[in-house]
Amino acid sequence: MVKTRDPSGLHALLADDATFHSPVVHTPQQGRKLTAWYLNAAFQVFFNDTFRYVREIVGDNDAMLEFETQIDGIIVNGVDIITWNAAGQITEFKVMLRPLKAINLIHQRMSASLQAGQ
Repeated sequence: MVKTRDPSGLHALLADDATFHSPVVHTPQQGRKLTAWYLNAAFQVFFNDTFRYVREIVGDNDAMLEFETQIDGIIVNGVDIITWNAAGQITEFKVMLRPLKAINLIHQRMSASLQAGQ
């Protein structure tokens, strides 16, 4: 989905009890619907021609993927921590970001994208 920039298969990839941990929202977002909603917004905000994964650490049922992208001249560096079940569906998706300037920018952009998608 990242390579094709097409999130259409996201819903099927998520477990019913999937949980999304945002870098700017205190409480975990639980359930397939909310997790998909946040990840679809992230597709809109993060993915441009500069987005790339720069490191991958993969285990049997989890992965940590470090990424970089540039948005409005700000370098955004982050990590996706993903856990999946025996069926291969994502059960947990956590995003961590740096630096603070990037966190503030992503907070603005994600809020706008989520409000537009309501």
